[in-house]
Amino acid sequence: MNFRKAEIRDIPEIMEIIITAQNYLKKEGIDQWQNNYPNSDTIKADIKRGNSYLITAEQQIIATAAIIFGDDPTYDYIEAGAWIAEGKYGVIHRAAVAEQYKGQGIIAEIFRETYRLGKTKNAKSIRIDTHLQNFAMQRAIEKENFNYCGIIYTSKGSKRLAYEKIIKDA
Repeated sequence: MNFRKAEIRDIPEIMEIIITAQNYLKKEGIDQWQNNYPNSDTIKADIKRGNSYLITAEQQIIATAAIIFGDDPTYDYIEAGAWIAEGKYGVIHRAAVAEQYKGQGIIAEIFRETYRLGKTKNAKSIRIDTHLQNFAMQRAIEKENFNYCGIIYTSKGSKRLAYEKIIKDA
C-alpha cells in the first residue's frame, strides 16, 4: 500500500468511492453525505489546498480522506464535553474506503498516516467527527482509541459525535 496526496486526475476514481459510500449511507438510513455532498468540487478544493490524500494498492485508489491541519471552525464550539488538547490539531474529514477493501484495516492505515503527518506538523492531536447513526465509523474511531469529546455541529447545523486522540498516544 502507498499513501500519497491526491491529484486532479484522481477525482473520477475518488468520486467512485465517495458515491458508493453515499449510496451505502442512504441505504442504511443515515443522513450523512447526502444532498450532493461531498461532490467533485469538494474534492477538487481539497486537492488544491493540499488536503486530499489517498491509499493506493497496485496503482488503484482504495481509500480517500481529507486531512487538514489548522483551525476548523466546525470544532470551535463543542457541546456536552470538551476537547482534550489545546493548540495545533489535525482533522480527518471525508474518509472513505472502496467497497471491496472494507473490513481490511484500510481506515486504520489512514489514521496511522494522519498521526505520522501530525507529528511532522507539530500537531498535538487529531480530531474526527461522525454522524450519530454511522456505527461503522464510530467503531473504527473507537478501535483506534480516540476519546469521545462531545457534540459538534456542521456548517449546515447537523449534529455530529466528536472525538480526539493525542498524537503521542498514537
